[in-house]
Amino acid sequence: MESDSSIEKRSVHDVDSHGHGKPQLGTQDVDVAAELTAGKDFVLDPEEAARVRRKIDWHLMPLMCILYMMQFADKTTLGQSAVLGLLNGPHHYIDQAQFNWLGTVFYLFFLGFEWPQNLALQYLPVGKWMSINILVWAIALLCHAAAKTFGEFFACRAFLGICEGAITPGFMIVTSMFYTRQEQTQRVGYWFLMNGAAIILLGLVAYGTLHIHSSILQAWQWLMIITGIITFVVAILFWFFFPDSPANAWFLTPEERVIAVERIKVNQAGVENKHFKAEQFIECLKDPKTWLFFFFSAISNVTNSLSNQRQLIVAGFGFNSLQTTLLGCVDGAVEIIVIFCTVTSATYWKNGRAYSAVLAYCVAILGSILVNTLPSSDRIGLLFSYWISITSIAPFVVMLAWVGSTTAGHTKRLTTNAIVMIGYAVGNAAGPQYWQDKFKPRNHVPWLILSICWAVSALLLLATRVYLARENARREREGHDATYDDVFVAETRPDGTVVEKKVDKAFLDLTDVQNRDFRYVL
Repeated sequence: MESDSSIEKRSVHDVDSHGHGKPQLGTQDVDVAAELTAGKDFVLDPEEAARVRRKIDWHLMPLMCILYMMQFADKTTLGQSAVLGLLNGPHHYIDQAQFNWLGTVFYLFFLGFEWPQNLALQYLPVGKWMSINILVWAIALLCHAAAKTFGEFFACRAFLGICEGAITPGFMIVTSMFYTRQEQTQRVGYWFLMNGAAIILLGLVAYGTLHIHSSILQAWQWLMIITGIITFVVAILFWFFFPDSPANAWFLTPEERVIAVERIKVNQAGVENKHFKAEQFIECLKDPKTWLFFFFSAISNVTNSLSNQRQLIVAGFGFNSLQTTLLGCVDGAVEIIVIFCTVTSATYWKNGRAYSAVLAYCVAILGSILVNTLPSSDRIGLLFSYWISITSIAPFVVMLAWVGSTTAGHTKRLTTNAIVMIGYAVGNAAGPQYWQDKFKPRNHVPWLILSICWAVSALLLLATRVYLARENARREREGHDATYDDVFVAETRPDGTVVEKKVDKAFLDLTDVQNRDFRYVL
């Protein structure tokens, strides 16, 4: 078996048995889809492709949506607990400063373990690795109920941060494995809008815990236990039912697996390759769009502290604990609506991903300005202005799908995902620190920071679009590149015979820079 190296280097030296130059690769150098499609002249039937897509939807989307709902519910239990007695109950164990640090600690550990998590996703079965992380996550959440000191809460939040590092990158990879670029934005939107469903679920569960009369456990402890048990069940379901890739999905027949990978050939990005390629890692670090996505992820997520502070913000408008808990359900409904509308717009508005996201930011900035300028006596106006600002969540969803559809090469894609999620962690780690007691109850300074971050994030998205459009135009002027049109994989049969099979360019595990036929979606 040959070692990992670039296709360009390999093609210079490889010659077939007749002495003719023929680029030839070992099976570990190409995409796993090549094993299913190499040497086959396959004509994709649109009706069969649609049927397989529906089958994939039915087996993937419910599990992905349930998990993402629980992931968001679990990490925001801290914010919900703030109005359930964690900060001001009869046995409260932490103060406001420590509460803010627990929000930061989560993302510091997320940041520290993001690259190891993505390396694990490169080498290990994606579904199984996520299942293990979900299980550890559930146990850490249950341990919150027993925590009595800041140090114990610190440890619980640290494990939550470590484990979350596998979920969003894993989902980004799975979505790009199973869906075309046209389909990816909506599918990312579907599982991400479950954040809104999580808020509704958490609000209803929290409301129920306020009616549990116990001398042993407080309402916030019941919340941790209930959500922890649900997450534990989800971990078991994921282990047994979530696939690792379309090449070995248990619910697809061998013929359907071929259709599944042929369907995504239009992405020019393949499915996956379990071998780390240093040249793709280096290319990722040199690619300007990697850093545009990184800075967008970091700056836009400075504002994500709203998710932990939202109950305190609404309470600051003059609502009591019961009202605040129930009104939190509306937050979730608003989030579902704005994400659905934005990703639908980004999907069907031709080359309109950036424009759809910027439009959402404009609405959010309007909401933040209103929160800062309306009088304190107008608590209904303040509440609706806050709900308007929730549109700020949607552009990040568009960006997640955009990253997956503009990056090819499995190592490069995983590295890009890691860098983007490191930006996510940096922004989220910084976010809680500007919600300080001295700014309460109106929080004018934090809302000003939110407005500035949203405006800068919108400009970064527009800059990314300009860069990608110029790159597309440059490639159009280059004309067709035939370098990888005739590449073969050497397959050794059980009897020792070596057979060469032609591999489609889409399944050579080329990066978006190597494959000059790759065009960036806008």
